Amino acid sequence: MTEIRFPDTRIQQLFGIQFPIIQAGMVWASGAKLAAAVSNAGGLGLIGAGSMKPDLLRAQIQKARSLTNRPFGVNIPLLRGDAEELIDVVLQEEVKIVFTSAGSAKRFTPRLKQADCRVVHVVPGVAFARKVEEAGCDAVVAEGFEAGGHNGLDMVTTFTLIPQVVDAVSIPVIAAGGIADGRGIAAAFALGAAGVQIGTRFAATRESSAHENYKKAVLDADDRATVFYLRQLGPARMIRNTFTERVRLAEERGASAEELKEILGTKRERLGIFDGDLDEGQVEAGQSAGLVRDIPAVNELMERLLHEYTDTISGLAL
Repeated sequence: MTEIRFPDTRIQQLFGIQFPIIQAGMVWASGAKLAAAVSNAGGLGLIGAGSMKPDLLRAQIQKARSLTNRPFGVNIPLLRGDAEELIDVVLQEEVKIVFTSAGSAKRFTPRLKQADCRVVHVVPGVAFARKVEEAGCDAVVAEGFEAGGHNGLDMVTTFTLIPQVVDAVSIPVIAAGGIADGRGIAAAFALGAAGVQIGTRFAATRESSAHENYKKAVLDADDRATVFYLRQLGPARMIRNTFTERVRLAEERGASAEELKEILGTKRERLGIFDGDLDEGQVEAGQSAGLVRDIPAVNELMERLLHEYTDTISGLAL
């Protein structure tokens, strides 16, 4: 491979990594095995604490340390009732890279910064990005609504969101939502991003802890496979199935939030992603699922992403 050049190297310098490619901290898919594999391949792996109790998170951090000596981080959704306990575990285990989401960046950033952590927060819009910078975060993930899982209500696309956030803040911007190959990485840099966060593509790798049924569903997806529902509860993008059809019908007849909560029930994400129930589970995946055509090992995928990126920028050179 020819020398890989990125127009902005702030993300590599911030995290001490080789490539500005970050694996999203996805619930039920991003355990120690996946995070360590991405870090070993030169990116930044994240353990997804959103589906973990504090004791399991501690075990996963320790397992990741046994699998890699390179930097890795933890993603913590702040809407969890035990978010503070998860933060405590991260600090006790001396994890130095923390991504937060689904809440106010001001809540834990001062405490994390005091412990010399690199802190990044995920946002769906420009106003939120400004607040992240004001809170003292080191970088911001700007995530378009193409992304899988929970997204912003305003449904701003990655292509339009990234340059607006880049113009609004001085901290590095990490692009997320709809990126699954080297062309997407090149496009993100063209829009001003300093790095990319990739979820669905990494969820469909051998090291992902997602069920094989889930990976097959991503593999079989096309450009219209995902839907965006549950706006009253916390909008989510997922692969169309029996469960999402019930949600669609309920929302179309004006179902209340209480009724939608009853339809959603509990542990629906685990059912779809970890247990592999493709009919009744919440099979969260982004629109980029239509670009997924195999289930490779992480090191193979990383090498491919870098080749595709260099081929893309070479083809654009005049």
